Amino acid sequence: MKALDNSPPSQNHRRDPYKNCIASLMVITGLGLTTKAFATDHVPVQPTEAQAQPHGKSPQSALAGGEEQVTVTVRRRNEPLQKVPVATSVFTAKEAARNNVHDLQGIFQFIPSANFRTSASAKDRTVFVRGIGTISTSPGVEPSVSTVLDGVVLARSGQATADLLDLDHIEILRGPQGTLFGKNASAGAVNIVTAAPTEAFHAHADASYFSGDEYRLSAGASGTLVPSKLTAIGSFLVGGYTGNVHNVYNGETVNGYQHRGARTKLAWTPDDQTRVTLGLDYMYSNDAVPNGVFSSTSHVAYPTGAVTGNAALAQALTSEGIRPSSNNTRISNNTLSKSVDHNGGASITLDRKFSGYTLTSISAYRRWQNTQDQDYDQLSQPYASLPQLADHGWLNFWQVSQEVRIASPKGHFFDYVAGLYYLHTSDSETYDRSLQPSGAAASSGHANFGTTGNNYAAFAEGNLNFTRNFRAILGLRLLRDDLDYRFARTSTSAAAVTGIRPDYASNGSTAHNGYVDRIGLQYDVTRDIHAYFTYSHGYKGPAYNVFFNMQNTDAKALRPEQNNSFELGLKSQFLHRRITANFAAFIEDFSNYQANFLDTVAGATVTRLINAGTVSSKGLEGDITARPFRYLTVGGNFAYTYATVDHFNCPAGAPLSCNVNGQPLPFAPRWKFVLNADYTRPLNDRFTLSLDSDYTWQSRTQYSLTETPDTVQKAYGIWNLSTTIEDKKHRLRLTLVMRNAINKHYASYMGYGSLGGVVNWLPRDYGRYGGFTLHKDF
Repeated sequence: MKALDNSPPSQNHRRDPYKNCIASLMVITGLGLTTKAFATDHVPVQPTEAQAQPHGKSPQSALAGGEEQVTVTVRRRNEPLQKVPVATSVFTAKEAARNNVHDLQGIFQFIPSANFRTSASAKDRTVFVRGIGTISTSPGVEPSVSTVLDGVVLARSGQATADLLDLDHIEILRGPQGTLFGKNASAGAVNIVTAAPTEAFHAHADASYFSGDEYRLSAGASGTLVPSKLTAIGSFLVGGYTGNVHNVYNGETVNGYQHRGARTKLAWTPDDQTRVTLGLDYMYSNDAVPNGVFSSTSHVAYPTGAVTGNAALAQALTSEGIRPSSNNTRISNNTLSKSVDHNGGASITLDRKFSGYTLTSISAYRRWQNTQDQDYDQLSQPYASLPQLADHGWLNFWQVSQEVRIASPKGHFFDYVAGLYYLHTSDSETYDRSLQPSGAAASSGHANFGTTGNNYAAFAEGNLNFTRNFRAILGLRLLRDDLDYRFARTSTSAAAVTGIRPDYASNGSTAHNGYVDRIGLQYDVTRDIHAYFTYSHGYKGPAYNVFFNMQNTDAKALRPEQNNSFELGLKSQFLHRRITANFAAFIEDFSNYQANFLDTVAGATVTRLINAGTVSSKGLEGDITARPFRYLTVGGNFAYTYATVDHFNCPAGAPLSCNVNGQPLPFAPRWKFVLNADYTRPLNDRFTLSLDSDYTWQSRTQYSLTETPDTVQKAYGIWNLSTTIEDKKHRLRLTLVMRNAINKHYASYMGYGSLGGVVNWLPRDYGRYGGFTLHKDF
């Protein structure tokens, strides 16, 4: 196999981008999987032959010529992945189809450095990178891990949990990325890239069915509308899953979903130097996720380990036919817990080339609406000391953003990307909670609240190329945050009752100036070995804890979360690039860490967002891929993450022990690795066979900052298998999939029940299941 070309692009390449490739396919590190990367860089280019291939085309086939290189946009311009001084994992549409995962929760099972916190509502779901993430339902706080969709930053975590229709690939950037991706990228960034229009006509259809009555139907087409001027792509999705939890109250199966969506892009090229792309997308999600299934009716205190039983809860569950255990898959709810989301938006991306420079403008509008219902008490009727509580919430969020940046030519002493950014967000919510005690009068609470935010930023990052092989990295982002909130709650009770505080109203505003930066050195030891060291300062803006049970102590703005990060990396390839071995060692220290901590209101569990203190994350990551034989690719990827609480600020009136210094952060397993093997070979001129196997394993994981022993998931491993047969003559591909082949049960999240006990959230692959995907190209 010929060596891949990592040399800088020629001047002709820069002047005539329509006739040159900027995207490529090859086997890369990141999960030990066979992956591909598509470099958009928002430059005016037509899709290459590799990009125009049918969805899911094997990267090995594109690699066979040995002349293509992996290109990513982790620094807002197209660069070879192996030369980018950022620890990055890549996950593609092929891997998504092969493992039946189509959202971040499923995909992050295969990312050693990343984890995902699920919940009954999209408002509560959170992304973690290297053990760092922000858990909160408050509209007044932003995530620590930025999610970017086709160049547009998503301001709220809930926007990033939708089904990923027409995915091309995802880049997971580990560590602070604030200089180029914004203030809410203090722990990392997730860059989602969807498929681009092609000049040549191509259409496809997919049909999937899996045990548990899960189905997924999608189709799309791409091609030229006006020769040499206008290309377009469009696709739609219909999918559903019955679920894997049985509600004995009404005999229904829950913990499933119904998804509907569509996406389109139109690319207009009025001349050889200009490209304008209009993107439109919409996704409807109806997730019937229960508010946990009971695994225990006891509570284990930290740090004493004392066990306190809840006899009333145990008796209630027994009477309703529920036996709490780690293998429990039954609930008894008289309120259907669900989260209904409408996610969508529009963006216009303008790229203009002039004198070797590229000017990019991204104007975007996005809207997210969420309606949630939750069975707060998790029972079907009131009992003597266990009242009935039901929640109903409604959210309307929208954002507008404008980014303008310029990328200089490469190959000079100083090359850079610089720009300006503006983001405006508006959130409006209502939340109702009803309380019905046994044999007593009902109570209720109603809250109306919202936030408005503005962010202004100027940023730049570039290289000082001292020699061809040695360079310095300099990046800076100056920013300002303006944030205000309003809140009003009315209650039918003058005193606090179970889960409902009395009347309260307040409003406030805050503003803060901040900065993020990156400084580093990079040295190309050889053409295939690249080493780097970077220091980064991260920043996440001030926050307000605006939620249904807000009180006086929440009216004060939380201080901005800041961190200092050091990363040492090595990216290398050997034996004619048959072996790729990338490593990164890191230390990250966070101050004013914004985190949720448990509290109670008249005996009901609630959470409070606080400046928890100082935390740190340090560790080692490795991504190794090898091609020992012509048709075989094997990989091993791991992350050792030592993420701990250094000093915890105990909030006033905290009901649980605050002596958690030195304890692990939630959703931060000490070890996590992925092993993968892919064997793909042609059987004859018509048929190609692929055999794939992967094994994921992670060590014990604490799910709560309270460090309670009964919210710890023990170590577990999941083995997945798939087989693909491709018929080139009829352009047909059949994939057989088996997930969790060894039938290992585990919880994707554990927490305390609202009225006591411990509850688990069950993932899609809680037990073994299988099915098929049929793909047809036209």
